Amino acid sequence: MSDGIDPRTSPWDQRYDTTEYVFGTAPNDFLAVEAHRIPPGRVLCLGDGEGRNGVHLAALGFEVTGVDASDIGLAKARRLAEARGVALETVVADLATYDLGEARWQGIVSIFVHLPPALRADLHPRVVRALAPGGVFVLEAYTPRQHAIGGIGGPPPSNADWLLTLDQLRTELPGLDLVLGHELDRDVNEGARHSGRSAVVQFVGVKPR
Repeated sequence: MSDGIDPRTSPWDQRYDTTEYVFGTAPNDFLAVEAHRIPPGRVLCLGDGEGRNGVHLAALGFEVTGVDASDIGLAKARRLAEARGVALETVVADLATYDLGEARWQGIVSIFVHLPPALRADLHPRVVRALAPGGVFVLEAYTPRQHAIGGIGGPPPSNADWLLTLDQLRTELPGLDLVLGHELDRDVNEGARHSGRSAVVQFVGVKPR
């Protein structure tokens, strides 16, 4: 599906335009551990790229929509879903304008989706509104410490304000009850672009019923 974006304008198209899966086909391990917290039903995966996370959730029985700016990435996501024998809806869209809906999703997932601060501050309240009561938001992202430790992955130092801290998440997601939230250094193994020691923030929030 398309939401008015010309996918050729996405820099991620160049990154995903290869036969390999740039970040692998296995799900993010934090998401894999925490997916049990999401109630049965519909899940929206933000910036789902080549589909490793959306396909994993679909295999768990969720009704998954993956949204991303890259048509090439999402085409690979659909191929991965077909190979795994699961259904995956895909939407080519810009998160700045994509309508997440109101009380629509039992789960929303954001794995290493780094955005300019103004866009992120606009998106996160929309995430809260889009979750159904009892819905769960699962996020992992790099923190500013990523640059200090020389970690691989995430925005460059020139876009350091795209990185996230737990305090920022608490500020931008006041409508969610915090279930899990911490910053830590951990080993990430998600393809050549996400490998090695990394400084991350992990967050799970629930929308009150």
